Amino acid sequence: MEHVVNDAVEQALALLAIDSPSGYTETVAQYTYNHLKDLGFEPQYTRKGAVLVNLTPNLPQAGGLLLLAHLDTLGGMISRITGEGRIHIVNVGGLRPHNCEGENVRIRTRDGKVYTGTFQLHNPSAHVNPDYADTPRTFDTMEVVLDEEVESREDVKALGISNGDVVCFDPRTTVTPSGYIKSRFLDDKLSAGILLALARQVAHGNVTPTRPVWLHLTGYEEVGHGGSTSVPAGITDVVAVDMGCVGDNLEGEERKVSICAKDGRSPYDYALTSQLIEAAKAGGADYAVDIFTNYGSDADATLSAGYEVRHGLIGPGVFASHGYERSHKKGVLSTLKLLDAFVG
Repeated sequence: MEHVVNDAVEQALALLAIDSPSGYTETVAQYTYNHLKDLGFEPQYTRKGAVLVNLTPNLPQAGGLLLLAHLDTLGGMISRITGEGRIHIVNVGGLRPHNCEGENVRIRTRDGKVYTGTFQLHNPSAHVNPDYADTPRTFDTMEVVLDEEVESREDVKALGISNGDVVCFDPRTTVTPSGYIKSRFLDDKLSAGILLALARQVAHGNVTPTRPVWLHLTGYEEVGHGGSTSVPAGITDVVAVDMGCVGDNLEGEERKVSICAKDGRSPYDYALTSQLIEAAKAGGADYAVDIFTNYGSDADATLSAGYEVRHGLIGPGVFASHGYERSHKKGVLSTLKLLDAFVG
């Protein structure tokens, strides 16, 4: 399955190269739509700008499975421009200021212009600021320094930059010779790439689902409502393919697929979770079962919206989530093995 893993990683890299904080996902959704169309499927855009596709249109649609992954990422939005021409932001999703210090950013204006800058502490030179080390890193103490010759609020506004413009953080994506994948926003573009690789397998006849299978690539997961709409008729099971948590007191790791039994909201469906575990065993996947106490998923949002479905959660292990994240090709492989066994 090495070529399938490579396909999943290549698709993830393509997605990671497209800026897409929650709500600003039109370009990444268009890429996903076009890719699925090229594979011979008939994808559709939802009213919320997500991408929905039926991988098995020739099967009766009762008892269907909906696989969810999200295309949106963390990011920022301009909240004010200072008199010195510096830019303050608010977070979109769970972006944390203290692990974004010194990161390059792109500001995307509503008229299509793109400006670069760096997210820095105010007065960021340790040779000048005696309080540098002790200053809390917050969205009040940090700011975007534009790569433009600006000295005032008026200078910035003259560029066409204004409150409400989207601020995108550089993912700094790299894949090491040893198989590690490092980038911001592997949550959840790595799993989106995995689902696109699964779609290619179905299109080429290498995986033959025995039940109806749909994909929903959502655009508002990081703010809590990506999976709350657009569940097709006939769907009885919803599985979020998101990141698996890696950290203290967890069995998951970057080289495994994680199966979540419970997150911060509620237990996942017991019978469906058991079926996912059995699929991991049947597919020869290296897996872990864990509880994610500080976590919510698109599958949670589906249930909260009132859909009467069973829900589950799986995903490749991701280290340093919501920071500069890391996973491994072996985790991608195990996720694909589980999915192949689960849908086949």
